[in-house]
Amino acid sequence: MISTIPFRRGDFNALPQKPNVPHRFFDTIAMDIQVNSKAFGDMKVHVRRFGEGPPLLLLHGLMTSSYSWRYTFEELGKHFTCYAPDLPGAGHSGHQLETPYTPAHLGQWLGEVMHTLSIYGCPVIGNSMGGYIAMHLAIQEPDAISRLLNLHSPGIPEFRLQALDAVFRIPNAKRLLRWFVQRDAYRFAHKNVHYYDEQLKSLEEAREYGTPLNHPEGIQAFIKYLDETMNIQYTRRFKKTLNRKGFVFPIPLQLQYAKQDPMVPPRIGKQWKKQIPQAELIYLNQASHFAHVDSPDQFLMHALPFLQQE
Repeated sequence: MISTIPFRRGDFNALPQKPNVPHRFFDTIAMDIQVNSKAFGDMKVHVRRFGEGPPLLLLHGLMTSSYSWRYTFEELGKHFTCYAPDLPGAGHSGHQLETPYTPAHLGQWLGEVMHTLSIYGCPVIGNSMGGYIAMHLAIQEPDAISRLLNLHSPGIPEFRLQALDAVFRIPNAKRLLRWFVQRDAYRFAHKNVHYYDEQLKSLEEAREYGTPLNHPEGIQAFIKYLDETMNIQYTRRFKKTLNRKGFVFPIPLQLQYAKQDPMVPPRIGKQWKKQIPQAELIYLNQASHFAHVDSPDQFLMHALPFLQQE
């Protein structure tokens, strides 16, 4: 049932232990693989696998994990063998905090994960920052991804990123953010994930997303994603690459954006489309930044035909 008021967040203390809508996440096969990364070194990467068929990689975004794909595993798994890794420092993956978390480094890491899983060249769905990272890999290594579905990705240089960069230049800003998040990481996760229907939230989700933030390495990785991956300088550099004369995005690209989203404005989809004219842009109704959670049927209605094209 959709909430009367979209995006109206409920009381954290009233959250159910389990989500009101069941899912198959804990039926997936949990795998820990060792990835020898040029940028990040030898790292444990936690991966969830589900389904049968050709491979499909699912990449989550900032502050979430492979758990975010819980409502799509079952349907996607009818057509694909789904692989959902946790990003460095997120979920149950290891971390390497000495390396800058640049979009280029993370794109390279993604390609290395795909090589390790022997799925290099498969299609990818990337949500939010995950889509932005996958776009970098597609440009760095055009053979790495056959086609990319970018679900509500940021990455366009805008005032909010410029303001975030300015905040991080303030002395002790990162220390203050660390303290603020770790006062109650579960409540922080609950507050900063936005669904069209907030009744989908649960303590199970708050623990999945909040637990890494309670650890020194997890909170440091989270801050590095904000400060380095989403740095305004890298988004400007990426825009220049896309706007370079004669440049064509090397693989088929579908952009899915919700018409309402408190996290990344839906106009970002139009800006990506302007820079990548050959991309397919789709807007979703009664959905959010996490349409694969709160509107999976609508998301999949467009995703499956795109992913299954030869």
